[in-house]
Order: sequence, then C-alpha cells, then structure tokens
Amino acid sequence: MEQVYDIRKIMELLPHRYPFILVDRILELIPNERIVGLKNVTINEPFFVGHFPGTPIMPGVLMIEAMGQVGGVLAFASFPESRRGELIYFMGMDKVRFRKPVVPGDQLIFELTIIRRRSQLLKMAGKGTVDGSIVVEAELMATLGGKS
Repeated sequence: MEQVYDIRKIMELLPHRYPFILVDRILELIPNERIVGLKNVTINEPFFVGHFPGTPIMPGVLMIEAMGQVGGVLAFASFPESRRGELIYFMGMDKVRFRKPVVPGDQLIFELTIIRRRSQLLKMAGKGTVDGSIVVEAELMATLGGKS
C-alpha cells in the first residue's frame, strides 16, 4: 500500500460518522487479501460514560463493529471502483471470542484476511490485538448492497 488511509480517506469510503466511526487509520492494505487498521481507544469515547462508570471497558460489540469497519475498507478496496458508494452490510459473525478487556489508552490493532469471496459476498477472519496480545477474534461475513 502506497497511500496511508487516514480518517479523511476512511470517511470517503465508509458512511459512518462520529460517534460511530470506530477506526482511525489503515496501516496496511492488500486488496483481495488483507488489511491492518487501528483504533485509538480514548477516555473521551461516549460509551465509557455508561460502560462502566469507574471501570471503563470497551464493549465487545463495539470491538466487533470496529473490526467490521476495517473489513469494510478492505471490501471497498477489493471491489471495482465503480461499486464505491454502495453500502457494505454485515451478514453474520462466527467464532467470536473476547480474550481480554480493552480500556482507555489502548491502541487496538485489527488484522483481517479474506478467507472466501463469492460475487458480492466476503468472509473474513479477523483478530484484534493490544500490545501484541489478542483481545478479540471473529469471522465476519459482509455483502455489498445498494447505493447509500
């Protein structure tokens, strides 16, 4: 990958906006193969107000959503440019495991690899790590939908 995908480039591809865009940067991208993205977890995240007061922990469903958003960037990079502007829809999750809590100050690195592709359907294997330790892993399925 020659171009760094900063938040502005990510927002050109994904329809998500604050407070629901959960990926800050793409570090590596090989279309039709793999992607590495990062999420800086800060105390300013709106979900920490209620999850949990005094012991802030990133909700597992939001870790999966962040992983899915990184996978969405991989999907857009893997489909023809003429399909950009269409929505990517989550279709399923398998083998989801949460290994360790993610807390403010962590840098969550997501790595996803395409394990199957059929027409408009992608199945990806993903993992999230903090300081080299796996905190979440899952297989995600997504499909390219209609125009947004």
